[in-house]
Amino acid sequence: MFSHMISDDLQLKLLEYRHAEELFQVIDANRNYLKEWLPWIDETISVEQSKEFIQFSLNVLASQNGFNLGIFYEERLAGVIGLHHIDWKNKKTTIGYWLSEEHQGKGIMTRACEAVIDYVFHDLCLNRVEIRAAEQNRKSRAIPERLSFVNEGKVRQAEWIGDHYVDHVIYGMLREDWKERAIL
Repeated sequence: MFSHMISDDLQLKLLEYRHAEELFQVIDANRNYLKEWLPWIDETISVEQSKEFIQFSLNVLASQNGFNLGIFYEERLAGVIGLHHIDWKNKKTTIGYWLSEEHQGKGIMTRACEAVIDYVFHDLCLNRVEIRAAEQNRKSRAIPERLSFVNEGKVRQAEWIGDHYVDHVIYGMLREDWKERAIL
């Protein structure tokens, strides 16, 4: 999945070096908003670090262990979605995502997740997708809930963000459930 048009105004594209400046600008403009739930925000302080993230993402893609895609809304970078790791033996992966504050509430992330999930089940032929979100992060949790993922429980103190631990809620979707959802 190097580029995928979801609609006239929404596209997923593989992040490339040419996106580094724009990626950093979106992160920097949304720093206070994003750092509530993303532990890496405070360490992202230059365009060079965005380039390093893009190189890391390209290496992950080359090793067939996941990918990161830019979410482009009206031809502007609005966020990122990706597969954190692909467990080929057990045919499962985890989706991670973030979206700039100004693009919240437009259905962008739900549509981006649907496209990635379709790709995971139809093209990669995986059997399971997980989405993990901080228990108090209602906006992030709303995505898997809207997409009929099953709430499979909570992992206590799963991630250190800023100055405290947050619990993660784990949502799961199986290939057979996604097929049934598509039929309805």
